[in-house]
Amino acid sequence: MKLSDFTFKLPQELIAQEPLEDRSGSKLMVLDRKHHSIEHKKFTDLLDELHSGDCLVLNNTRVMPARLIGEKPDTHGKVEFLLLSRQKQNQWEVMVKPGKKAKVGDLIEFGNGMIKAEVLEIMDGGNRLVSMTYEGIFEEVLDQLGQMPLPPYITKQLEDKERYQTVYSKHSGSAAAPTAGLHFTYDLMKKIEEKGVAIAYITLHVGLGTFRPVKVENVLEHDMHSEYYFIEEEEAEKINSAKKKGGRIIAVGTTSSRTLESVANEDGIIRKSSGWTDIFIYPGYSFKIVDALITNFHLPESTLIMLVSALAGRDFILEAYEAAIKSSYRFFSFGDAMLIK
Repeated sequence: MKLSDFTFKLPQELIAQEPLEDRSGSKLMVLDRKHHSIEHKKFTDLLDELHSGDCLVLNNTRVMPARLIGEKPDTHGKVEFLLLSRQKQNQWEVMVKPGKKAKVGDLIEFGNGMIKAEVLEIMDGGNRLVSMTYEGIFEEVLDQLGQMPLPPYITKQLEDKERYQTVYSKHSGSAAAPTAGLHFTYDLMKKIEEKGVAIAYITLHVGLGTFRPVKVENVLEHDMHSEYYFIEEEEAEKINSAKKKGGRIIAVGTTSSRTLESVANEDGIIRKSSGWTDIFIYPGYSFKIVDALITNFHLPESTLIMLVSALAGRDFILEAYEAAIKSSYRFFSFGDAMLIK
């Protein structure tokens, strides 16, 4: 399986730079695998695609405002941190720009000393392990100083940080949003539940590895990034109950799909669990629990387009992407949506 099998040409102007004013105002492309058909709808039409007894699975992770701009107090040189993961209570793995300004023992201050960081270690791959000191609750200080770590293809800063959060976000820990969920509103979710569709929540903290390009031509040689997940017992029971009664398990986003497929046994049953997953889903994979998927339009040659190709078939996905380009769909994080059923 070659990397070039998953490429397509995307006009730059179709990369959405900001969210729509109305979260659920995007387009929805519906791919029917059984009939090999493509329909063009609105996202609010999702209500017509769901049936009583189905279970919609949402990732309720919350994005940290993980981008910090600071300086070295001795030289006043600017330093940018991107918080990747908490290692211990006050120790973080961070990505640093420029890296040469963050040697072991260096001190960096953010917000005139509201956060002080000492570089403890240079890790494999060049990231740094740093120790943070601050007063109060770290998350509250971070909310004051941090910026949203938007994907590299988005060049505008958000005026409202909440537009890069789902309305149901709960557990802070992600470096990127589970973007398929950005289309949902409280009103739409209420109507979905009134229709008899169960809504279950799982958590997978999205890492920046989701944007890391695949650099090997042989896809099977790609080293997949690892991300932390957890599923509560009550949510697992909702999913298992729907499955047992013949309802469809509809994952919202590739992150929900990866989590479900990581924890499901061969019978498609899941249990309360937590841990790290580096599952890599590509064509040839047999899904154990996911019956349908709501997702955005992904980057060419990414692990995400490989995942959706595993569910719908590579040729069908590339056909759908070509149709999306012809119909001027908006692509990537703030773009339009696709339902694969």
